[in-house]
Amino acid sequence: MKCCVIGLGRFGFSVATKLAEHGADVLAVDSNEAIINSIRDLVTQAVCVRVSDEEALRHIGIDDVDTVIVGIGENFAQSILITALLKQRLHIPHVIVRSISTIHRDILVLVGADHVVLPEQEMGVRLADQIGLKQSNFVRITEQYSVSFVHVPDYFVGKTVEELNFTHRTGALLLGKKSEEEIVPLDASYQVEAHDIFVFTGTNKQLERIEK
Repeated sequence: MKCCVIGLGRFGFSVATKLAEHGADVLAVDSNEAIINSIRDLVTQAVCVRVSDEEALRHIGIDDVDTVIVGIGENFAQSILITALLKQRLHIPHVIVRSISTIHRDILVLVGADHVVLPEQEMGVRLADQIGLKQSNFVRITEQYSVSFVHVPDYFVGKTVEELNFTHRTGALLLGKKSEEEIVPLDASYQVEAHDIFVFTGTNKQLERIEK
């Protein structure tokens, strides 16, 4: 996968370096030479150019990139200009843009952004979830729908999935058990083992019943 990250503030720098760690071919672009020097050894290529200059972007080969992430957020006008340039002039297949507000997001969508993220808002929601919801560990899918990771209590050990009958009792669906980085499906005859971590999906209320 070939990606370009434009704007290497905290958000863009993190995205670019993490993509490189995952094996992506990453072109990092910023107008600040000091930032480019700091990331040069962490990505495939790092280039200092004026990020809203169409010819400069063409010159560094952005036409060959599959996905561009625009990490600029504070400069409202510039992020909109770059997004429009990427979609309407350079015809980049997939453009992901950081936004700082819902109004900013709506304008970015209008000019062609394929996906808009609001990292500050999303982190705020995640923190509130961790504090306010009762699940042991969960990932929100929508506002009311999540995936939950639950350490099984001792009194589940030795019982089968069929005996515990989670779906009938709580409405939540058992996806399987966590095994390192995998989720292993379980059949009805599986006997719960000590230290198992079960993975459930359902509404937040259903997952709260699982926790209880």
